[in-house]
Amino acid sequence: MATWSELNLQNSASPLMEQLTFFHDHALLILLMITILVAYIMSSLFFNKFTHRFLLEGQTIEVIWTILPAVTLIFIALPSLRLLYLLDESMDPLITVKTVGHQWYWSYEYTDFVTPYEFDSYMIPYNEMTNNGFRLLDVDNRTVLPMNTQIRMLITAADVLHSWTIPALGVKVDATPGRLNQTSFFMNRPGLYYGQCSEICGANHSFMPIVIE
Repeated sequence: MATWSELNLQNSASPLMEQLTFFHDHALLILLMITILVAYIMSSLFFNKFTHRFLLEGQTIEVIWTILPAVTLIFIALPSLRLLYLLDESMDPLITVKTVGHQWYWSYEYTDFVTPYEFDSYMIPYNEMTNNGFRLLDVDNRTVLPMNTQIRMLITAADVLHSWTIPALGVKVDATPGRLNQTSFFMNRPGLYYGQCSEICGANHSFMPIVIE
C-alpha cells in the first residue's frame, strides 16, 4: 500500500508486478544516462571558446546521432514487447471472479461455485471506521482470494466507465458498460492489497476503493 511521502512503486505481490518494476528501473537507467550525456554536451557547447559558425555538414556526427537513438529505442522496446505479451497471457485459472463497477461501489461474483456467491463492496465512511482503519481505502466486504493460485477477473460496468486497479498486483483494467474485459494474476504474498477506481466516473469517484485479502 502507498504510504505518506512514498516516492517509489509499491512492493510487488505478483510476478507480473516484479517484471513491471524491473522494466521501470531499466527504462529509468537509460533515461538517466541520456540526461547526463545531453547535459554534458550542452554545457561543453555553452562554456567553450570554439565557434562553429561556418560548419556546413558533419556526416560522421549525423550518423552517430541517428544510430544511437535507434539502438537506445531497441533496448527499451524489446523488454517492453515481452511485458506486453505477459500482460495478456492467460494461464489455466483455478478461480474466476466477476466484478461490476457501479456508481459508486463494486459488486463481485464468484462464478465457479454451484450456487454463485455475490456481494457488494462499499467504502466504510469516516464516521464508522475503527482506529486501525485506512481512510478512503477500507471496505465493508473484502474480496478474499487464495495465494499461489492463478486467478481470472472478468470486469465490466453497469452504468459509466470505471477502472479496476490494484497497483501491488500490476493490474489495471477498464470496466466498460456492455463489454466484458479480462485479466489474470498470481499472488505470491499474503496480505491486504488496496486499489481504487482509476477512471473518472462521477462525483464520488474517489470513494469506491478495492480491497483484496
